[in-house]
Amino acid sequence: MLRAGCRAVLPRRPPGSAPRRRAGGTGAGAGAEGLKQTPLDALHRARGGRMVPFAGWSLPLQYEQGHLQSHLHTRRHCSLFDVTHMLQTRVYGRDRVRFMESLVVGDIAELKPGQGTLTLLTNEKGGITDDLIVTNTLEDHLYVVSNAGCADKDLAIFRGRAQELQATGSDVHLEVSDNALLALQGPSMARVLQAGLSDDLAKLSFMNSINTTVFGVPGCRVTRCGYTGEDGVEISVPAGRAVELAEQLLDAPDVWLAGLAARDSLRLEAGLCLYGNDIDETITPAEAGLMWTLGKRRRAAMDFPGAAVIMAQVKEKPRRKRVGLTSVGPPIRPHMAILGPEGRPVGTVTSGCPSPSLGKNIAMGYVEAAHSRAGTELTVEVRKKQHPALITKMPFVPTQYYTAK
Repeated sequence: MLRAGCRAVLPRRPPGSAPRRRAGGTGAGAGAEGLKQTPLDALHRARGGRMVPFAGWSLPLQYEQGHLQSHLHTRRHCSLFDVTHMLQTRVYGRDRVRFMESLVVGDIAELKPGQGTLTLLTNEKGGITDDLIVTNTLEDHLYVVSNAGCADKDLAIFRGRAQELQATGSDVHLEVSDNALLALQGPSMARVLQAGLSDDLAKLSFMNSINTTVFGVPGCRVTRCGYTGEDGVEISVPAGRAVELAEQLLDAPDVWLAGLAARDSLRLEAGLCLYGNDIDETITPAEAGLMWTLGKRRRAAMDFPGAAVIMAQVKEKPRRKRVGLTSVGPPIRPHMAILGPEGRPVGTVTSGCPSPSLGKNIAMGYVEAAHSRAGTELTVEVRKKQHPALITKMPFVPTQYYTAK
């Protein structure tokens, strides 16, 4: 999924590291710097996590093995990410689908029980307020996961709209979950997780969800999704037992803890957007190449925020488009200028890093539509010097999402 909120602030690496030991803890709290802490905070520190501020939370940037090895381990084996900072909301009531469709572009009504979808929260100008995963659970409510950096904004929108509908007699109400959220990602995920499940993971396809017991911890929501491009799950687990579940998963030799650095390079290789960098309230789904999130029925009805602007762009073609870029030489970073054949600025980089999997630079950005075709040769200005870059189809690394046979 397109998942994040803001860029991490990277402090200097502290000298030494804590010894590896088991850690306990319940419920999210606040640290000395006023940052929120996940229930796994002590575990991260005990296992050598380098903690940094991220969207108001203290989260691990990386561990002792470093970013490169962590990234490659996820591609080859399996990693556990703490994504408790994401906002988890449950929407109840007979009008819950109407409520959600009044805010997002997706066809929520067509979701089968247990099925979820990536969708976009839009504003009246067609801009993307946030990207969300909405699941139609088997338990008669919608389960919504939002970006941490947008949590306050999203919750205000949700509550405001719910109050409007309630005032007209509609049946809808919200519940914010205090569960922890763990993401287990990588090719050996299914083997590791199946050992702690009575449910058959082979029957759970990408973007589908079940409520089950995981390694003896009841009340866990397991959704087959993630932000790495690999086969993976996100597990919403009661906060008081999050450490217990994490340690059970980490007992498997294949599973390493991974942090924000690996999460960012993995999602970029998979061609997934980072909210606040690659999409925001000034960018529309048409410009971002995310029109696939709009259901056919919703396009015809044009009953979502910003519909007139978005559908006009589809008809007239957007003037700028999100593209992938590859290059050799110095890394491409956000805010760098993308130049056309004549040296004129034609776009801007929004995300970029050296790809651990490919051994070359990859990036994402927006360019004028005339320069957006794959194979187009452009240049990127790095430290006042121009370096060749090639428009490249995304994902840069093939995705491995699982579909049940």
